[in-house]
Amino acid sequence: MNPKQKYTKVFLHQQGKSIDEVSVKQHIPKWWKKTRNKETGGLRLTEEGFELLKELDIKVYEVAFPKDTALSVHAVIFLDQFIDTPYYLTPFSIYVTNEKKAVELTLFSGDINRYGLTKTMEKFAKKD
Repeated sequence: MNPKQKYTKVFLHQQGKSIDEVSVKQHIPKWWKKTRNKETGGLRLTEEGFELLKELDIKVYEVAFPKDTALSVHAVIFLDQFIDTPYYLTPFSIYVTNEKKAVELTLFSGDINRYGLTKTMEKFAKKD
């Protein structure tokens, strides 16, 4: 079972709903931007998914982007690969559910382009 399915089951359970396969399959497209099954990443929430976090009183951390940040396709792909807990993007900030990721992003002053590039370089350096 991939992380998206696990989170979906936890969210359904917290709502008192069925966590059977049919229910999980119905809710994945409602709550997640990418419905493709992946073993890592792919945990970007839809607006409805983000609202669900608020309803369930799940702690989220907002990290604002620098004023002139434009969300590039590359930045979104980087985030999809390196944020391993549910997160929500707006044009001005990212909301993450993991305090450690919030601190990491804050240390980059919310510059998600630089964050993604650094994480990618670290990943390739580990392969050597």
